Amino acid sequence: MKNIKYSKQRNIWFERFMAIAATVNLGLVLFDLSYVPWRDFYLRKIPQIIQIYDPVKGIEPYRDTKNYLETVKALEEQVSQTGLESSEVKSKLEEIRRLSNEMIDTNPFAGVNKSGTLEKIKNRMRDRIGNESAKQSFATFWSQPYLSQNGWVQEINFFNDRISPLIATNYYRQIGENGDFVDNFWILDLPFVILFGVELLGRTFLIRRQHPGLNWFEALLWRWYDLFLLLPFWRWLRILPVLVRLDQAQLLDLHPVRKQIHQGIVANFAEELTEVVVVRVINQVQGSIQRGELTSWLSQQENLRPYIDINNVNEVEAIAGLLVKTIVYQVLPEIQPAIVAILRHNIETVFHQVPVYRNLQNLPGVGQAQTQLSEQMATQITTNLYKTLVSAVEDPVGAKLTSQLVQSFSDALGSQMKEKHVLSEIQSLLFDFLEEIKINYVQRLSQEDIDQIIEQTRQLRTQVSVPAVVDKGTTFPKIREG
Repeated sequence: MKNIKYSKQRNIWFERFMAIAATVNLGLVLFDLSYVPWRDFYLRKIPQIIQIYDPVKGIEPYRDTKNYLETVKALEEQVSQTGLESSEVKSKLEEIRRLSNEMIDTNPFAGVNKSGTLEKIKNRMRDRIGNESAKQSFATFWSQPYLSQNGWVQEINFFNDRISPLIATNYYRQIGENGDFVDNFWILDLPFVILFGVELLGRTFLIRRQHPGLNWFEALLWRWYDLFLLLPFWRWLRILPVLVRLDQAQLLDLHPVRKQIHQGIVANFAEELTEVVVVRVINQVQGSIQRGELTSWLSQQENLRPYIDINNVNEVEAIAGLLVKTIVYQVLPEIQPAIVAILRHNIETVFHQVPVYRNLQNLPGVGQAQTQLSEQMATQITTNLYKTLVSAVEDPVGAKLTSQLVQSFSDALGSQMKEKHVLSEIQSLLFDFLEEIKINYVQRLSQEDIDQIIEQTRQLRTQVSVPAVVDKGTTFPKIREG
């Protein structure tokens, strides 16, 4: 027992280790997928990540935009050394104006789908200068008269706060020989793939050993969801095996989620399944009517498939006999006082309708005698009728005669119906009636509240799973046997 407990504990720790490893891998995958779209955010908030992860995605600074920002930095240093009106500053401003025109003409942002960033830069410069031409706005901004008139410090701060960060977001991404962007994420992902691959092979081997009838492929399909951990594409699908592993490792309870998923799947199929089943049953009944099976059954001239009896018992006769015995031995004794009261009332009514009795009723003691007589007659009639029924049930000859009567009635009914051509009309009416059921009621069945049905089914399963407790003092009525 201790060894089994230790083995289970060791297994759960292994499951948790692999679940955590898969979770870490999934986090790395999601970060990789979001890196390029969110690179601007990382550049502003966590620039250290840019320095580390840019090489993984084959990203490097774009030379033209990098040179533009470096030239502006050189201008700032030159102004601090020689002043804004110096010839060296004038030369730097001319160079920046030339680079601004080149940036607008060549659009170095287009290579990485960041043309919108260039438009944002141009719009901000237009708003600053008040000129609709982006080139003229840059030319005005990088001029000694404008910077002197509006203040060097104020304008260079505007550029560093509003323009420079946008230019800095541009980059160049290397393209491989296959024509796609260079992506070295597989180097980071490879150790995880090897780990999960070895684990999957080990699990497949254990599954085959526990189930010798399975081949390698069938055993592998037992852990089909782990294959997503090995795919070099669609890596976001690894969320499925990660969730399964976290649930198996008892690190995450997914039972409510599984319950909702199962309920959703059942709800999607239940409506169509209800229609298919009910319509199929009705179609089979309609087919039986059209083939004349109803006629053959009534005329006792069946030429149908043999009826399969599983217990050598005529269930219809057995049910009828059980109902008759229940009525005779259980029901009639319970309702006998009510029957006597009804008969007594009817006897008294008959007496009152006789003219002679009405005249005699005025004599002393006649009314009381009439009540006693009615009571005795009603009780006697009920008792005799009950004894007759009991005798009929218990008498084998009576039972046989009753069976013959039922058989004769069935034969006569089938014969008369066939001779009078009533059956064809009945078949037509039954067929149309079933067709109306399909039109009017099957759709309502399919549109019934599926969620409520599923909840009722779940409650039934719960009730079945709980054993019924019967009080020892409880007694059940027994049916007397004749």
